[in-house]
Amino acid sequence: MRLARIAISFLTRLPVGNIDCTPIEIGRASRWFPLTGALLGAIYIGAWRILTPFFSPLVVAVLIALLDALLTGALHLDGLADSADGFGAGRTRDDVLRIMRDHAVGSYGASALVLAIALKIAAVSATITEGGAIHALLLAPVLGRWSSVFSASVAGYARPREDDSPRAVGSPSRFVGWTELIVASVSAVVATAALRSWRAAIASAAAAIVATGWTFVCRRRIAGVTGDTLGAGIVIVECGVLLVFAAN
Repeated sequence: MRLARIAISFLTRLPVGNIDCTPIEIGRASRWFPLTGALLGAIYIGAWRILTPFFSPLVVAVLIALLDALLTGALHLDGLADSADGFGAGRTRDDVLRIMRDHAVGSYGASALVLAIALKIAAVSATITEGGAIHALLLAPVLGRWSSVFSASVAGYARPREDDSPRAVGSPSRFVGWTELIVASVSAVVATAALRSWRAAIASAAAAIVATGWTFVCRRRIAGVTGDTLGAGIVIVECGVLLVFAAN
């Protein structure tokens, strides 16, 4: 139960109480990241049911995007912006890592944020209009957070040890092992199977492909992952999952 609370506290702004934990505990708590995503998905579904009778699909999608940013503290969006700036402007590994550490948002980061948010809003609006919103809103955060466990478990940490910080995903990622990946993967598979939908199965496969591709890019460019790239991976995989459900 403590590890589940740590996962919720680390990934969201939900009130679960003050929890003092070590990077090792955060790494072990990553096994519950997909279930934390399921909790977020349940909240988004509740918001969709409440808002739909009063607003158009587009307005509902915008409000859900706003709710997502509030509940997560825009943590993953920040990682996306930093990663886009680093990978876009950096020529060498050291350049990329240095630029990602600078939290000022550049042109690459701003473009990535606008495109990602616009895509998510458009995709959610489409699923509300065409049906499938429940499955999309639930599975996207589940598979997005599974992707961070996958990347952390198969790729090394890109920054030197002295760059650790208690709040950075990069430091706990050293302690994400096969046990965490197996438990997280089982949770993701169960969530997918429970939906009994061919789109859910395709979305799960797409998430695995996108997560693998993003991890490969990170290992190639910076020889590992950081907290920023893990956050970016969550957003990228979520967009991929939503696109599957929004497709005609």
